[in-house]
Amino acid sequence: MTARILEGKVFAAQIKEEAARGVESIKKEFGITPSLAVIIVGENPASQVYVRNKHKTCEELGIRSEVVTMPENTTKEELIAEIDELNLDKSINGILVQLPLPAAIKAHEEEILNRIDPLKDVDGFHPYNVGKLVTGSPTLVPCTPAGCIKMLDFAGIEIDGKRAVIIGRSNIVGKPMLHLLMSRHATVTVCHSHTHNLAEVTREADILVAAMGKPKFVTADMVKPGSVIVDVGINRNAPKKLVGDVDFDNVKDIASAITPVPGGVGLLTVAMLMQNVVKAARLQLQ
Repeated sequence: MTARILEGKVFAAQIKEEAARGVESIKKEFGITPSLAVIIVGENPASQVYVRNKHKTCEELGIRSEVVTMPENTTKEELIAEIDELNLDKSINGILVQLPLPAAIKAHEEEILNRIDPLKDVDGFHPYNVGKLVTGSPTLVPCTPAGCIKMLDFAGIEIDGKRAVIIGRSNIVGKPMLHLLMSRHATVTVCHSHTHNLAEVTREADILVAAMGKPKFVTADMVKPGSVIVDVGINRNAPKKLVGDVDFDNVKDIASAITPVPGGVGLLTVAMLMQNVVKAARLQLQ
C-alpha cells in the first residue's frame, strides 16, 4: 500500500477560497474590508520572507494588509505602545507580531503577545482565546492546528470516534490540536519527551500528529498500518533541504494518507491566518 499524499497546496487553496468568500460577505454586509496589521521588529531574513508571504496572500484575497516595521533596537515599551495603538484602531481587525523577537526583548514575548486585544489576536495565542478553546467554545484558534483539522475535513478523513495520538505538547500546535480533536469526538493521547514506550502508543493511532521538531523521528515501526499521518515538523537538515518529523519515505508505504514536508501542513498556516482575519472582523462587527 502506498499512502495518499495530502498536498498542502490543494487544501490551502480551498481554505483561501473560503476566506475570500468571507471577505466578500463582510464587504457586502457591513461595507468594510477586513484588515491585518503585521508588526515586524528587526531584520531577521526568514521573518521578512514570512511577512512578505502574508502580505501577498492578503492582497490575493482582498484583505487590507498593513506591515509595521520597527528597528532592531525597539524597546518593549515602544512595541507595546504600537500594539495599543492598533488595538484602538477600529479599521484594523487582526494584529500579529512576527516572531522571533530580537534578543533584547525576547524575554518579554508573552507579555507583548498578551497585550493584543483578544478579538484581534489572529494567532489565537491570547489566554482568553486559549481558554475559549479549552472550554469548548473556540473563537480565534492557532492557525496550524486549525489548518490540520480543515485539511482532514476537506480530505474526507473521519475524526469522530478515531484514536488520535499527538507527539509534542507545545502551546502552538500540540495542546490546541488536543482540544480541536477532542471537540470532534476523537479519543486523544498526547505524548512527549517523558512518555514511556512511545512506539506502543503511536502504533494505536488512527490519526498520528507529529509536532516535536525532531527530523525523521517517527519511523515505520511506530506507525499502525492504514493510519493517517499529519507531519507538522519543519526541520532543516542541510542548507537547502527541509524534512519533517516523520521518516516520509518509509512511512508512506504503511500509512493510508500522509502530509509531505515541504509542501504539506506549512502551506495551511497562512491560509488559516486569512480565515482568522475574516473571523476576527466578524467578531468585532457583531
